[in-house]
Amino acid sequence: MTKIIVIGGGIAGISAAARLSADAEVTLIEAEKALGYHASGRSAALIEKNYGAPSVQALNRASIDHLENANGGYLTQRGLMIIADTHEEAALNDDLKTMGLERITPSEAVQMVPVLDPERVAFAGYHADAHDIDTDRLMQDFAKTLRSNGGTILTGRPVTGITRVPQGWTVTAGGDTLHADKIVNAAGAWADQIAVMAGIQPVGIVPRRRSMARIAAPGGHDPARWPMFFGVHETWYAKPDAGALIISPADEDPVEPHDAWADDMVLAEGLERYQNMVAVPLTKPISTWAGLRSFAPDRTLVLGPDPDQRDFIWCAGQGGYGFQTSPAAAQLVADLTFGRLSSLPVETVDALRPDRLRL
Repeated sequence: MTKIIVIGGGIAGISAAARLSADAEVTLIEAEKALGYHASGRSAALIEKNYGAPSVQALNRASIDHLENANGGYLTQRGLMIIADTHEEAALNDDLKTMGLERITPSEAVQMVPVLDPERVAFAGYHADAHDIDTDRLMQDFAKTLRSNGGTILTGRPVTGITRVPQGWTVTAGGDTLHADKIVNAAGAWADQIAVMAGIQPVGIVPRRRSMARIAAPGGHDPARWPMFFGVHETWYAKPDAGALIISPADEDPVEPHDAWADDMVLAEGLERYQNMVAVPLTKPISTWAGLRSFAPDRTLVLGPDPDQRDFIWCAGQGGYGFQTSPAAAQLVADLTFGRLSSLPVETVDALRPDRLRL
């Protein structure tokens, strides 16, 4: 069988490895001691089908059946709401059109999220068809599929060398030397670094920090049934999580790949924007953290064989769409790796290929 090494154990890597393992001998290598340590372990874990570029939306639609039905399903209804102040109506209208939300009254918004300030919420929009994703179980099930197909997962093994050899590739990781016919680069924020290590031209993946804070349920309310709610143009958002509330300034500051932490000043600005729209005083965060959302220059995923080295396959640039696109993105990576025709529209596949970034 074809031997494939997948570098990266986030949702991109583990889902691709699972799909590839049906037709190949797959070894997944992760630098950290556990899967999903970086961006995948710090995700807002929501799917909204109209979120992202057209090619991302196509992947969302192609992934929804798996997310709804595979292994009992991974989705729980959440809903999504955007709120706006008196001077933000034009911006709200842009968001409603882009994301397919319906306008609701301010009183309806306050009824859904009772901590909102009725004196500040002048306009609102809502969409019920947004769902929480059980990200942990989704990753575990992809890992289970990989192992059941004879695949191997190696954690705690940072890649230190990649060499092109006549028979394929040699990868040095954590003191081990592994051989493969093909490499899948699912290294997230480190994807371009892995490419350079392999002698492949990078595609311009830029990690961007997103800071988060968890606060106690505001005002003693139970937020379990609240929708995720945003400021216009995603200048901040809040999402119920395990009896508490996660708040983010939705920052996207470019940084070098690293184990990210929250920027206190940026986080404070986001918390202030949240506070300006609610009637309950903000409490001190229980915890803060950050993740790196990695984007290609056109902010859509990079999936498929490198145009110069067809046995080096990209699975990168997931940005904030990794979990919601993972079933379809992984299948596309497998189809392109083995030269199969994808069920996705041709224009979607072309918009995702790394070839587009080498013109």
